[in-house]
Amino acid sequence: MTKQTLETSTYVEAMAQLIDLELKTDHRPGVIKNFATIYAIASLVTEFSLPDYIAAAPVFKP
Repeated sequence: MTKQTLETSTYVEAMAQLIDLELKTDHRPGVIKNFATIYAIASLVTEFSLPDYIAAAPVFKP
C-alpha cells in the first residue's frame, strides 16, 4: 500500500464548494488546520495493516 498525501487547503475548499458551504475568511485557517489534524490521526488507523487471518468487521459489536 502506498502512502497518500492530502493537500488539506485544496480539499477543504473543494468540499466546501461541493456542499455549498460558505467558509468565512477568518475561519478558513482553523478549518484547514483542524482537518489536517483529523487526517493525521485517521492515518494512524488506516495505515495499520491487519494480518491476513484477521477479517475487519463491517459492524462493531461490543
